[in-house]
Amino acid sequence: MFDRDYYDLLGVDHSATLEEIKKAYRRLAHQYHPDKNPGNPSAEEQFRRITQAYEILQDAQKRAAYDRYGASLGRRKFTGFREPEEFSPGGDVYNDFFGDIFEDFFGVRQQKFAKTRGADLRYNLDVSLEEAAFGAETEIKIPRTTVCPVCRGSCCFPGTAPVTCPLCKGFGSFHAQRGFFMTETTCERCRGEGKIIVRPCSQCRGMGRVKLSRIIRMNIPPGVGNGTRLRMRGEGETGRNGGLPGDLYVVISLKKHPVFSRSGNDIFCQVSISLVEAVMGGEIEVPTLKGKAKVKVPAGTPEGKIFTLKGLGMPALQGAGRGDQKVMMKVEIPNRLNKRQRELLDEFNRLGAGGGKSRSKSSASY
Repeated sequence: MFDRDYYDLLGVDHSATLEEIKKAYRRLAHQYHPDKNPGNPSAEEQFRRITQAYEILQDAQKRAAYDRYGASLGRRKFTGFREPEEFSPGGDVYNDFFGDIFEDFFGVRQQKFAKTRGADLRYNLDVSLEEAAFGAETEIKIPRTTVCPVCRGSCCFPGTAPVTCPLCKGFGSFHAQRGFFMTETTCERCRGEGKIIVRPCSQCRGMGRVKLSRIIRMNIPPGVGNGTRLRMRGEGETGRNGGLPGDLYVVISLKKHPVFSRSGNDIFCQVSISLVEAVMGGEIEVPTLKGKAKVKVPAGTPEGKIFTLKGLGMPALQGAGRGDQKVMMKVEIPNRLNKRQRELLDEFNRLGAGGGKSRSKSSASY
C-alpha cells in the first residue's frame, strides 16, 4: 500500500520540472536498484515505488490527472512491476497503468488513441508475355498518403508544438457522476485529442499527412499470370499515431501477344506450312519465347496437327519446371494457280492413291 505522495517519494517539489524529476529518479534508481542490493527486499520495494512515481510524473497527462486526483489515487494498491526502460530495454514499465486507475476509480476507461495501421493499396500492372516468362525489373509510380515532410507528422508549423487543451486540461473528455452512473463527454474544443494545434502546418494544413507520388522499383518474378498478386510490405499508406504502414498489392495483367496465347503454363501458337510441305514433309522454323526452333514436319501432315515442344512454355511461379509449347499446323491452300500448276495438280490427281482412277476435270480445277 502507498502512504506517501509521489513527489515525496522522489524528493521533489510539486512544481518540479521534468528534468528535475528525471534527475531525482535516476539518482534514487541507482541507489535502490535490485542489482546493487541483492537479497534486500526493502530496497527492491523502494525501487518499485519510485519507479511507479516516476512513470506518472514524467508524463504530462498522467501527472495532471495525479495532481487532480492524487489524494485518492495515491493510496490505492498497485500491482504488476517491471523494471524501467533505463534498465530493461524493449518495453514500457507499466502497460496502460494509469488507464487501469481510471477504470477502477471512475468505472470507465480513459480515452486513448491507439496506433492505426495504414491502408493497403492496389496497383494494376500490365506486363508482356516475355516479362512474365523470364522475369523483369520495373518502376511504378504510386500516389499514396505519407507523413508530411515539412512538419514530420506533428501537424504543427515548424518551430511550434501542440498545446494542452485549456478546456479539458489534456484529458480529451469530461466525466460526471450521476447517481450510480458515470458519464463521459468528448471535449468539443480539442475533439478528444487533449491537445490543440495553435498554428497548423502550411503544407498539410494540420493533418500531419500529405498525398505524394513515389517511384518504387520492383521485381517481376518468372511465371506470373493474369490475376497474380505481388505483395510489397510497408509500401501502402502511412499509419496513424505511429502505426505500421499498409502493404502494396501489385496485380498482374498480361498484355495480348501477337503470336502466342497462354493456358496455364503452356503456350500455343499457329504456324503456316505450304501444301507441298504438308504432303511431302520437311523441316520448318517456328517461333518460341527464346527465339527460333526447328521442327520436322512428317509427310502427310494434316491441317490442325499439333506438335509439342517440351519445356519451352512458361515457368511455374515459385516452383520447379516449365510448361510446353504447342505448335498447330495450318496448311495454306493456294487460291490462284497458273496453267502449269493446274496441269501438275491434274496429273497428280490422275496418279493419286485412289487406284489410278481420276476425278473429273471440274473437280480438279481451282
